Amino acid sequence: MEFSSAGMALLKRSEGFRNRVYLDAAGFPTIGYGHRLLRPDNFPNGIDPAMAAILLVSDVRDAKQAVERMVTVPLTQGQFDALVDFVYNLGAQRLLSSTLLKYLNAGKYDDAAEQLLRWDHGLEDGKEVELAALKARREAEVALWRGQEAA
Repeated sequence: MEFSSAGMALLKRSEGFRNRVYLDAAGFPTIGYGHRLLRPDNFPNGIDPAMAAILLVSDVRDAKQAVERMVTVPLTQGQFDALVDFVYNLGAQRLLSSTLLKYLNAGKYDDAAEQLLRWDHGLEDGKEVELAALKARREAEVALWRGQEAA
């Protein structure tokens, strides 16, 4: 299954574009559309939108492959898009160890969707708090999951 234009729109809107390195909500150095910097990544002069698009395609491919590896039940396009966005944002390991995946692979689709909403916390001033941006993103993922237009 391919990541749809609706999924990509949500991802780009949620991540935003930054041409310089910044620290994401978890404190990781990031650039472009939420590309986490790992060695040997180094962009001392920043990046342009074309380079950000290249990184985005690669990162989405990795998230897509992770979802395809882990999920053992059929998915709708919206469910797939929501999960790829989730993995892009939080990483494959978070999905792998989640109750969300356990419910989903047991065929409990509604329960799995509700689990998405639990992933709305991040660090603010060194403390874990509910972040409005993550809450909005998770709600948009659930809307995609349910076949609705993501707000």
